[in-house]
Amino acid sequence: MPLPWGKIAIGLLIAIVSFGAALWALDVLWPGPKDRRPALVEIQPLTPATRKSVIVTPAVIALPAIHTALERAAPRNLAGKRDNPVPQLLSNAELDWTVARGPLAVTGRGDALVVSTTLSGILRARGQVSGEAGNLAGAIGDLLGGRLGQGIQNLQGKTLDQRADIRGDVTLTSHPSILPAWRIEPNLTPQVALADASLAIMGVRLSVSNEIKPFLDRAINEQVTALQARLRDDPLLELAARQEWAKMCRSISLGAAAAGMPNLWLELRPTRAFAAQPHIDTAALTLTIGVEAQTRIVPTETKPDCPFPAQLEVVPQIEQGRVNIAVPVDIPFTDVNRLLEAQLKGKSFPDDKSSAFTATIRSVNLAASGDRLLLSLRVKANENKSWLGLGAEATVHVWGRPVLDSTHQVLRLTDIALDVESEAAFGLLGIAAQAAVPYLERTLAENAVVDLVPLASNARNSIDAAIADFRKSTDGVRVDAAVTGLRLVGIEFDAKTLRVVAEVDGTVRVAVTKLPD
Repeated sequence: MPLPWGKIAIGLLIAIVSFGAALWALDVLWPGPKDRRPALVEIQPLTPATRKSVIVTPAVIALPAIHTALERAAPRNLAGKRDNPVPQLLSNAELDWTVARGPLAVTGRGDALVVSTTLSGILRARGQVSGEAGNLAGAIGDLLGGRLGQGIQNLQGKTLDQRADIRGDVTLTSHPSILPAWRIEPNLTPQVALADASLAIMGVRLSVSNEIKPFLDRAINEQVTALQARLRDDPLLELAARQEWAKMCRSISLGAAAAGMPNLWLELRPTRAFAAQPHIDTAALTLTIGVEAQTRIVPTETKPDCPFPAQLEVVPQIEQGRVNIAVPVDIPFTDVNRLLEAQLKGKSFPDDKSSAFTATIRSVNLAASGDRLLLSLRVKANENKSWLGLGAEATVHVWGRPVLDSTHQVLRLTDIALDVESEAAFGLLGIAAQAAVPYLERTLAENAVVDLVPLASNARNSIDAAIADFRKSTDGVRVDAAVTGLRLVGIEFDAKTLRVVAEVDGTVRVAVTKLPD
């Protein structure tokens, strides 16, 4: 007897429609726990974030640059007069001296700057033989008689003009120190040495060193005092610091942290300046100055207020040539959610197609709760074993704890666990669906990551470009500055924002080969 295929087909169709209608009715009338999100633990809002950044800059002033500046500033000649040392022999006497210095030599020695040069000049004594000396000479001439006596008698009233060479050297030692008022105290100490020489006036020998050195000392001390006052009052250090301070006080464009995310700005606000005492070696004098700044990432360009400090803090020692910029980067959870969805949407589990159950993630929604994150996943589930291929969609909720993987520069979710109430979401597909839970957790553990490499790379490139402004060299000044690394050091979050803290390391050095006039 032929099989009633028509009746069988109609019966199957009625069964399928009835089953679908039952599923629809259950979904409408009793959605159950599958769509109900677990209660979230309230989180205190993140406070406005700033981090402390430090830039330490050694300014290496080459000794030849100091030599050239001193050659311009130091006088080349000194001259003076000496009171008549022998009034009993000469009247209307003039004792004049002139001294010229040679080229300067500048050396570094034991944290002191030593400037030395040679001295050469003439001591000239002019005057008339006094009456007393003339009378004595006449008496001596009478006693001697002859031509010799007549020559001595002729000295009376004569004008004498005697000369002697001056030879010596002068050494100027400087132990410079930085003053809190943005000035440099040179602490100059001169020392003059003259070679022994003499000048004969009517048989009386005068020591050039004894007669001239006190007056030469006084003249050199006056010049050194004037130079010291000039150097102490020179605002060069303050003017250079103000210029760099103004450069730092600004917002630097970082661009977008990732595709589809808004542009960000790094705000630098210098707040403190400090310096170590100068260091001197055989090649250069090094002034090391540091700046401490508050840094933060902001969504729009700002105009920070950065008053220049009236006082420079003098510290014992600083690490030279260091740049450390700490920046908190705030990312809205809407953007994090978009990044996660790009990683998870379309992922199916388990990978084994022979499994009785396959689920595909259709959408992702992220929320913060206490110290954890809640992933709400819209999942399309299919039963593979029966020829009916039954399927359904459900929203499941999965807990995870965010952890920063600084080595790979990614944000991972750990301690992943399906929410207890969400286990019922798979109930429509029975035991096969329950068996798929470990696969879901494994899929999330492997794929629920936020790649922070684009954010880190963009921040590094942008900060490196900003530092390029400090690399602009001028006549006699070269600035070398570079970013050497960026690392992610921490995360925190509230209900709306994920904050990633990054630190940028770099080097900076200023080489001065020419000082301004």
